[in-house]
Amino acid sequence: MSVKEDLISRAENKCELCGSTDGLDIFEVGPESDGSADQSALLCHICRNPEKSDTHHWRCLSDSMWTPVPAVQVLAYRMLNQLTDEAWARDLLDMLYLEDHVLEWAKAGASTTDDDTPKHVDSNGALLNAGDTVVLIKDLNVKGANFTAKRGTAVRNISLDPVNEKHIEGRVEGQQIVILTEFVKKK
Repeated sequence: MSVKEDLISRAENKCELCGSTDGLDIFEVGPESDGSADQSALLCHICRNPEKSDTHHWRCLSDSMWTPVPAVQVLAYRMLNQLTDEAWARDLLDMLYLEDHVLEWAKAGASTTDDDTPKHVDSNGALLNAGDTVVLIKDLNVKGANFTAKRGTAVRNISLDPVNEKHIEGRVEGQQIVILTEFVKKK
């Protein structure tokens, strides 16, 4: 059997991510795919070209991420990581479990930037941007200001520390304070 026939049989002639039956073709899952069925997936045109789809298309990952096929698990992990601005995608990513070697494969081929600027991420791994609103996930004693910033407090219009990726700044109770990113989640 050819690779495409193996994939069609494994996927029951459906896209392995969204279940569509239109425009199916082989997608080799890099970074160093050998072209075998084990390192490939059968995908529709939309899933092969994610930049041409809307974010709601990817809600299909809530089903496909549970597949026993490592190549499809890798693709689901990578796509969910690109959608961390969406709360539902962060929730799915939190639930997703990958074996160590599959996780290593997924991270190896994930798109990376050559940018040296720090990447600020919240406690769930969502990318933070200047101007975002975050919510405290823990009561924090604010040193030197004699108050406690309560869990659930929204901090609007944050600014990012240009040097330390673990620090953001925002106003709480009228005071500008530095907050560790591990104690916030993006709203």
